[in-house]
Amino acid sequence: MELVTKILVVSAVSIIAILPLMRWVGQDRATAPQQLPFLGGGTPDTHAWQRYHVRYYSMTLLFIAFEMEMMFMYPWAVVFVEEGGKAMMEMGMFLAILSIGIVYAWREGLFRWQ
Repeated sequence: MELVTKILVVSAVSIIAILPLMRWVGQDRATAPQQLPFLGGGTPDTHAWQRYHVRYYSMTLLFIAFEMEMMFMYPWAVVFVEEGGKAMMEMGMFLAILSIGIVYAWREGLFRWQ
C-alpha cells in the first residue's frame, strides 16, 4: 500500500471509532442557558431584516457601481499602454454610462440622507 492510502485508511478508521465515543462521553442535549444568545443580552424583539431601511439598498447599488468602475480601470491602464486610442474611447464610453447613472441618482435624491 502507498503511504497516502495508509494515511487515508487510518484517518477514516479513527473518525469512525471516535464518533461513537464522542456520543457516549459528551452530552447530546444543550441546557437552557446554553441555548440563549451569547453576549447578545437576550432574545431579539424584531426580525433582523426589519432593522434595515430601504435607502441602504440604493446606496449599496451606487457603491457597487463605483467599485465596478475601479475594477475596470485597473486592467484598463495596462491595456491602454498597448491599445492607445481605442482603449481611451472604450473608457470614455464606460465613464459616460456611469456618469448618466450618477446624474440619475442625484436627480432622484439618492445622495440626500434623510
